[in-house]
Amino acid sequence: MPAPYPYGETVRILRTGTSPGRDPRGQPLPGPDESFDLAGCVVTPRAESPQVGGDDQQARDTVIVGYTVYAPPGSQVRTTDRVRIRGETCEITGWPGNWGRSPFTGTAGPVQFAADRVTG
Repeated sequence: MPAPYPYGETVRILRTGTSPGRDPRGQPLPGPDESFDLAGCVVTPRAESPQVGGDDQQARDTVIVGYTVYAPPGSQVRTTDRVRIRGETCEITGWPGNWGRSPFTGTAGPVQFAADRVTG
């Protein structure tokens, strides 16, 4: 079944527009808010296995570090965006991947991206 998925989730892409200039101290001014909603996304938890015997293991096998999001075809997601998923703000990690077209059905595939939880 091609995206958008009828029982998928809506995630909010948090985007700041181009800076209109600099303040008197030379620092860039924040651009306008260009945030928008992406409906029909599949959101899955993304786990990471800590190094065996490492400081992060602490008797755990895996740690949930963020989400993998499968957005509808043609979704415009940038590496500089942030995303709000289930009330959590996450950073987009790496380049969003476009699955292209299925060689079996010809339907467009999703745009996939990783979203890491923001800490600190």
